[in-house]
Amino acid sequence: MNSPSTNPTPETPQAAPKRKKALLIVAAVVLIGGAAYGAYYALVASRYEHTDNAYVQANIVQITPQVGGTVVAIGADDTDRVKAGQVLVKLDQADARVALDQAQAQLAQTVREVRTLYANNGTLSAQVQLRQADLTRAQSDLARAQDDVQRRSPLVATGAVGKEEFLHAQAQLQTARSAVSAAESALAAAREQLVSNQSLTDGTSVAEHPNVARASARVREAYLALQRSALLAPVDGFVAKRNVQVGQRLQPGAPVMSLVTLEQAWVDANFKEGQLQRIRIGQPATLTADVYGQKVVFHGKVAGLGAGTGAAFALLPAQNATGNWIKVVQRVPVRIALDPKEVASHPLRVGLSMLVEVDVRDQDGGVLAAEPRPHDVAHTDVFDAQQKDADALVNRIVEQNLGRVSRASAGA
Repeated sequence: MNSPSTNPTPETPQAAPKRKKALLIVAAVVLIGGAAYGAYYALVASRYEHTDNAYVQANIVQITPQVGGTVVAIGADDTDRVKAGQVLVKLDQADARVALDQAQAQLAQTVREVRTLYANNGTLSAQVQLRQADLTRAQSDLARAQDDVQRRSPLVATGAVGKEEFLHAQAQLQTARSAVSAAESALAAAREQLVSNQSLTDGTSVAEHPNVARASARVREAYLALQRSALLAPVDGFVAKRNVQVGQRLQPGAPVMSLVTLEQAWVDANFKEGQLQRIRIGQPATLTADVYGQKVVFHGKVAGLGAGTGAAFALLPAQNATGNWIKVVQRVPVRIALDPKEVASHPLRVGLSMLVEVDVRDQDGGVLAAEPRPHDVAHTDVFDAQQKDADALVNRIVEQNLGRVSRASAGA
C-alpha cells in the first residue's frame, strides 16, 4: 500500500494578502499604542512622580518621669485621647512633701539669720561709737594727767610739792596712757567687727542675700520635685504603648507610655534616586491611603527632602567598599505635609501605607531648605506654671519672715 504524501498543501493565492493585511493591522495597532503612550508620557506621565513606598508619620512623645517614685494612679490608657496638661500618672508624694517642708523651714530660718546680720550692723555701729567715746574720755584723762605732772615737776625742787605727790601724779599719767591704748585697741576691734559684718551684707538685701538665694533654690527644687510626681501630658494626643502599672516603682527616665499627635501627621515618601531629579520643595501632591481606598484623596505639599538615603541612617549601614559589590538603587525620604482639615475629617494612623503622586511641573522650589526655620517645630507651656508657682512660694516665705506681714496674713 502506498503511504500518503507528507508535502504541505500550498497556500492559495488569496491567503497571502490576508496574512499581510493582519500583520499590517498588528503593526498599526502597535505603532498607535506606542504613539499614544508616548503622547501620554509627554503630556501627562512625565509631569508626575509616583511611589507606593510611603508611610504615615507623626510626632511620638515618650512620657518619662523626672523623679523616682511608686505609681499610685494611672489617668489614661491605650487609645485614650488626652489634652495638654492632663495628669497621666501619679506617683507617691510622701517623700517629696517631707523634703519640701524641710526646705521651707530652712529658708525661713535662713531669712531670719540674714536679718540678724543686718541688725548686727546697727549694733556694731553703736559699739564703734561707744568705743570712740571711751577713747575720747581716756584721751581727756591723759591730757589732764600730763598737765598735773607738768605743773608739779618744777615745784618738786623747791619743796612746794612733795615727792610722794609727784610720784602719784606720774602713776596717774601712766594709767591714763594705758587707758588710751586700751580704748584705741577696743575701737579698732569694734571697727573690724563692723567691717566684717558689713562684708556679709554690702551690695545686697535680705531677699537677695546669697544665703537666702541658696535656701530659695532648695525650696524651688523640692517644690518642682513634688509637682513632678504627677506626670503631665505635654501636648494633645492619643495614648499608645502604656507599660506602667499601679504599685510599680519608677526610676527617672523610665518610659511609661507614648503620646501620638495624629493631628500633625505627615507622610514620608521614599522615592528612588532617579525620581528626585525634578522633585522640589513646595510642589503639590495627591495621596491615597489603603485604609480609605481611592475615594478619599489627601492633598499636600513637598515640605523637604531627606539629607541622606535610608540606608545611610540604618542601624547597620551598608559597607560598599568591598570586593563583591552589587549596585542597589537607593531611596531618599521626601516629607509630604498634609492638609490638617483633611486629616481631621479622615484620621490617619502612624505607619499606614500611602500612594503618593507629586506634580513636578513647578520647578521654582529648591531641593534643600534655603533658610533656618523661623519658629519652633513643637512647643509646650505646660510646665511653665510649675516654675511660677515655685517662685511665688519662695517669695511668700521670704516676705513672711521679713517681719512685714502680720500673723493673720502669714497664716493665710
